[in-house]
Amino acid sequence: MSRVIWIVLDSVGAGDLPDCEEYGDKGCHTIGHVWQKNKGLNIPNMISLGLGNIDGMIGVPKKNNPVGCYGRCREISKGKDTTTGHWEMVGIYVEKPFPTYPQGFPGEITEEFIRQCNIPGILGNCTASGTKIIEELGEEHERTGKPIIYTSADSVFQIACNEAVYPPDKLYDMCIKARGILKGKHGVGRVIARPYIKTEKGRERTSNRRDFSLEPPDNNLLSCLKERGFTVAAVGKIEDIFAGKGITKAVHTKDNMDGMDKTLDYMKTVDSGLIFTNLVEFDSKWGHRNDYEGYGRGLNDADRRIGEIIDNMRSDDVLIINADHGCDPTVPGTDHTREYIPLLVYGRNIKKGINLGTRKTFGDIGQTVGEILGLNKNTLSVGQSFYNAIKI
Repeated sequence: MSRVIWIVLDSVGAGDLPDCEEYGDKGCHTIGHVWQKNKGLNIPNMISLGLGNIDGMIGVPKKNNPVGCYGRCREISKGKDTTTGHWEMVGIYVEKPFPTYPQGFPGEITEEFIRQCNIPGILGNCTASGTKIIEELGEEHERTGKPIIYTSADSVFQIACNEAVYPPDKLYDMCIKARGILKGKHGVGRVIARPYIKTEKGRERTSNRRDFSLEPPDNNLLSCLKERGFTVAAVGKIEDIFAGKGITKAVHTKDNMDGMDKTLDYMKTVDSGLIFTNLVEFDSKWGHRNDYEGYGRGLNDADRRIGEIIDNMRSDDVLIINADHGCDPTVPGTDHTREYIPLLVYGRNIKKGINLGTRKTFGDIGQTVGEILGLNKNTLSVGQSFYNAIKI
């Protein structure tokens, strides 16, 4: 039976979308600008798959005879966040953007949160960089026991706490309560636990982050696969993004390299179905912090591990690599950017060097994964499968 290894390079965008000006993202190109600012990257595996051959790519050199199929996908859903991107990939169209709170959350939300969590109050309640706000408000939080609440340009309700004040389990419980409050018109895409510790270097966020997402609609790729008895193994924050729906087994990760380790582990034990991995550090550690050097090192490291994935693939495996949005670390601001996402496909039973062009929706990827695994063609409501174009 077939097996798909699907790796999402979180935020590795491939150039601004036609509607980017509506989002203030004209001229963004995450991977191209990271390549340019670092004066090149060491990513031979992705180049060999055809990354530089993708329409609109800048910086990355073309390969004369790429061993993979390549293209880019346009997002039709409204927004530029993790939940919207991943949901569209599996066939869910987000017609109305999730609510955002640039001026902070209203009293009806914060007061109920304080009451349900039985806490002395909150700090922040503003739009902020996660690393900066824990330095600004960390001391007061540690002294008073008031959690730090903040948001961003995305639809998120983030709770930052020192693990010595609120251990992760207590923080997760607060997130669950917040998730129950944030519904209906206040149904943000994600409630995010942002635990940190205090070190000699300052306050540092830990790998105990957890995302508490809205539940996705039932008619999506993951649910369809699970209903038909397929294994859907989630690596990293995939389980959180889909609120566990359609997932048959899951493992969380501490960083990108741990994500690759866990992917390779699943490749040893999952005989068929889908291994679905998110590598979040591109977004959380480097993109939002405008660290293009770290971003470049991360791409180099991921590329090396992609080589390991390829070396361990079976003859009937298909590898798919793409992003979920952009987060160009070379432009002003720290928010996600509205971009095309790159698409690379590889397998021994997959044609080489096929230019898939510009796909109309991220959902084309999910439709293709479904067809590879035996679902009826175009089972989902969003997207068109390109499997016929790539299969031998």
